[in-house]
Amino acid sequence: MQVPQHHRWVVGACALAVVLLRLLGLGQSPGADEAGFMLVAQSWDPAPDSVYGHYFVDRPPFLLLVLKVLGAVDGTTAVRLAGALGCALTVLLAAGAARTVAGGRAPRWVALCTAAILANPLIDPVDVKGEVLGLPLLMGSCWLSLLALRRETGRRAWLLALLAGVTGSLAAGLKQSMVGALVFAGVLLVASLATGRLGWSSFARLATAGLVGAVLHPLATVGWALWAGVELDTLSYAVLGFRADANAVLEARPSSANEWRALVLALVAVFSGVAVVLACFVAVLPRLWRSNPALTAAIAGMVAWELWVITASGSFWRDYLFALVPATALAVAGACGALERGALLVPVPILAITASSLVCATIWVAADPGWMGSAKEDDTGQAIAEVAEPGDTLTVFGGRADVQATSGLPSPYRHLWSLPMRTLDPDLEELLALVEGPDAPTWLVEVAHFEVWNRPAGARLRDAVEARYDVTVPGCGMAQRIWHLSTADRAEPRPRC
Repeated sequence: MQVPQHHRWVVGACALAVVLLRLLGLGQSPGADEAGFMLVAQSWDPAPDSVYGHYFVDRPPFLLLVLKVLGAVDGTTAVRLAGALGCALTVLLAAGAARTVAGGRAPRWVALCTAAILANPLIDPVDVKGEVLGLPLLMGSCWLSLLALRRETGRRAWLLALLAGVTGSLAAGLKQSMVGALVFAGVLLVASLATGRLGWSSFARLATAGLVGAVLHPLATVGWALWAGVELDTLSYAVLGFRADANAVLEARPSSANEWRALVLALVAVFSGVAVVLACFVAVLPRLWRSNPALTAAIAGMVAWELWVITASGSFWRDYLFALVPATALAVAGACGALERGALLVPVPILAITASSLVCATIWVAADPGWMGSAKEDDTGQAIAEVAEPGDTLTVFGGRADVQATSGLPSPYRHLWSLPMRTLDPDLEELLALVEGPDAPTWLVEVAHFEVWNRPAGARLRDAVEARYDVTVPGCGMAQRIWHLSTADRAEPRPRC
């Protein structure tokens, strides 16, 4: 189908706008998660009882491999560039999927909607993690599934289904829960068979190709683990098992911070446009079902999966909304194909969320591009780096790996995040033994109060710290105190904050 020239310009302009906005954060220091992932990737040294060596992180090896390669190119700058280009590619892929689904003006509206959501600073315009890096893989996999279904038979259809499985599985390699494209493909095929759109033979060929593609990445990961000497139980726990234990920890100790983040996430979903588009999709669901039941079921299945993942996570971070972007784009495409040309249910909400994105971006840029990015904890790390001496170490209590990264000092403690610490060292026995032992960190930053998650264990840790450490000036942002070993004669750090 020939795409009008002015539609191509609109799609290209939307992709360019997303790149330009995300480039505003290029010079920002790494966020907490970005810094933590980069530290793990840089020190990656697999062992039988540890996927990554000294540090622990509950992410698949493919994510750390990508970050290790990008970090070797140009550190955080390369990661941020990859994120910006990935968002632009997501806009282009969303427009391509819309052309396959509906044609006409659909690519233009879908590109505008996708760009408006990705460019809205309310979500996260700076940090690049698995959610952002996986977006083009998710969107591309959905488009490949649609193209495979349209061709239905022949070698090219089989190849498209195979690639859909590969890309959908690789998205899950960047974050375990990002299997929405595989859910979309599975529901699309089953619904097409149930509605008579596909025959049994075509269904079997496409499903087999998709499954073959989807298992290639897990098989490669297992093969790498066997080659590197990592025990498969260790790999499966880091990638899958840990989340169950972590969720049990979150459920056992409900947090007002999580409730506040859930409220903020809901508000961001509305004002960024994600909730608005999905609400419109639900409103016209009967009409969409009559027009294309298989596609409607696939979009609904993908939306339901992503919403369940966000709810089940128990943490409610804003960047979880990124995983809903492909489903949102497909919902707009489906609506464009099913509604009459004069219907206002597509352009009105998209123009509204575009206006919201422009207003929020203007405020963000005018105020300070850093106010939606990471906090100023990195100033604490920089202040410690200025007075540290060779051989010094630092441990951050409370999970701010950006402090660790900007200090340039290694940590003798394996947990860079608070949730793994709370899950795998709940009574702080490992940290207490470290503080009291010969390898105690030279510096200790108390981002969260020692007693915040476990009062008795935190009190024991505080007693041990006060016995061996001197407290210096307060840190920046969330950092409460900076401690240094009493036996280490160091100048006092002076964070600029």
